Formats: sequence, structure tokens, C-alpha cells
Amino acid sequence: MEEEARKLLEEGIKKKLVSPGKGELSTFPDGTKVVFHYRTSQCDGTVLDDSRTMGGCSKPMELILGKKFKLAVWETVIITMRQGEVAEFTCDTKHTSLYPLVSQSLRNISAGKDPLEGQRHCCGIAQIHSHHSLGHKDLDHLQANPQPLVFTIDLLQVLPPGSFQLDVWAMSDNEKLELVPQIHEEGNMLFKQGQIQEATEKYYNGIACLKNLQMKEHPGDEAWIKLDNMITPLLLNYCQCKLMQGQYYEVIEHCSSLVFKYENNVKAFYKRAKAHAAVWNAAEARADFAKVLELDPTLGPSVAKELRAMEERIRSKEKEEKGRYKTLFNYNAPPATATTG
Repeated sequence: MEEEARKLLEEGIKKKLVSPGKGELSTFPDGTKVVFHYRTSQCDGTVLDDSRTMGGCSKPMELILGKKFKLAVWETVIITMRQGEVAEFTCDTKHTSLYPLVSQSLRNISAGKDPLEGQRHCCGIAQIHSHHSLGHKDLDHLQANPQPLVFTIDLLQVLPPGSFQLDVWAMSDNEKLELVPQIHEEGNMLFKQGQIQEATEKYYNGIACLKNLQMKEHPGDEAWIKLDNMITPLLLNYCQCKLMQGQYYEVIEHCSSLVFKYENNVKAFYKRAKAHAAVWNAAEARADFAKVLELDPTLGPSVAKELRAMEERIRSKEKEEKGRYKTLFNYNAPPATATTG
């Protein structure tokens, strides 16, 4: 124990044991999966992230050792811990400079977004020295003012290689590429069975997987376009699920990105039109439905049905509002009387 602490101190890491673990210390060979909760704080006690509360749920972090995780210090400290142990690690700035980018990705994941959303097509070091906002004031401040951080780690599980199914994010590029068709098919099956939330998660995982690969290619290159063509049907299916879940503005956002790149994508226009109609953007909905008819006249009956439904909803809403205003400004109506009990 003392030898471990001494080695960590030499690396600029101070360990404080909060609660001891059980059993022998693992050898942590590459490929070991560790599951843990973490809390990240500044040295003044200000909490930046806490996996127990992030995103409104208590989802622990999962890490495969030896996969070159961006925040290498987490691997450095975890291999000094026993399963069940809770420890606090104060880490010098040299270990924490990439934390703002890692935190941004983890916050995106907890919010159900693309983990790479908001990150430019460049390496982490380049992003650190740029003036690009991470979308969070505390992370922007931390990026501009690197400082030591305190990581409180609660090591829940240590799983040796081969004892678990590899998660998508831990796979090699080829493994990810081979898995996407299977994820797509599983999503389609879940959708047909009416398991919309589960299908949404499958489509999301497939999209995130491909976008991770796409980030390594130059936009517009042949490999980038090939991956984008694989992303498009998954994203359309994801949007269909979001339509059914009432997430209309997210559908508008994703479909707008598709029609910007693929101006003849009739499915993107159709889904965006339905989303616009649902949030009372009547003019935008009519324009998108008109584009759908231009691209595919055979969809005329479906478009006509959607337009009729939208117009009926608009008339019903207008009638309701007129009735409300009529009551509001009806000066002949008897005044309301207060009663006491």
C-alpha cells in the first residue's frame, strides 16, 4: 500500500483511502473491464461531475483497460484499487488537461446526445488550445484555466478479459463496422414489436458507432461519404422513433441536417413536415409536404391525409381560442362572486 502511494506521489497523484475494498488486488491485464462511480471536484470542493446524479440517473462508468482512454489518469489510479474500494485522488494539472473534453462527452451521453457532439474534427490537444466553446461554462473555464482535480472513485466491479461481452465503444474500427448491420436489424425488429424506446437506443448506438469512425475521416472523402450513407437510414429510423415519442424539435433538427446534405431525401422532408405540423409550424409543414409531392407524387394520398389532419387541428385550436377570448372579453357576463367557506 505504501509503495503504491509513493509511486502515485512521484506521478503527481495523492491518494486518500475513503473505504477499503475486499479481496486481493487484481493484476488488471489489458482488456479488463472496470465499472465504477466517479465524482470530479475542484480543489476548493466545487463538484463538476457526479456519475450518481448525471443526467438524472445513477449510471456507473465502464472502462476497458488498455484501450487508450482519453483520460489516462483514471486507468493509473484504478489499478491501485480493490473491488469495493472508495478512494480520493488529487491529480496534478498534467493529468487533467483533457478532462473538459472527456466531461463534455460524458455529459452528452447522459443527455442522450452524440458523445462527439460539439467537438471539432481535430485532436484533443488542438481543441484545448482553440477558443471553441464546449457548451458548458464550467468546462470552458476549466479548459482556459487548467488546474488540479480531485477524482473520488468507487470501484464496483473488476471483470477479467473474456468474462463479458465487449461494448460497442470498446471495439476496434473493423469490429464496429461489422456490428452496425446487426444493430440496425435488431432496431428494426424491436420497432416492429412496438418496443420504441429500445429501438431508439439501438439506432442511436449504430449512429454513434459510425460517427465515431467518421470523425477519423476527412469530410467529403470517399470513406467519409460511405459512412454517411450508412448513417442516413439509421438516422431516419431514429427520427421515426422520436416522432412517435413526441420529440418533434429533435426530429426537425436531424431532418434539417439531412436535407441540407441530401436535398432529394423524401423521407427526411416527410418526417420534418410531420414534426413541423405537430408543433404548429403550419407554413413550414406545407412547404415540406409540397417538396415531398415534388419528389414523389405517389405519396399524394398520404400527404393529403396529413394536411387534412393538420388543418383540422388548426381549425379546432382557432375555435377554442375564439371561445376563450369571447368569454374573456364578454362584459355582459355576470361578475364572478367570491365565496367563503
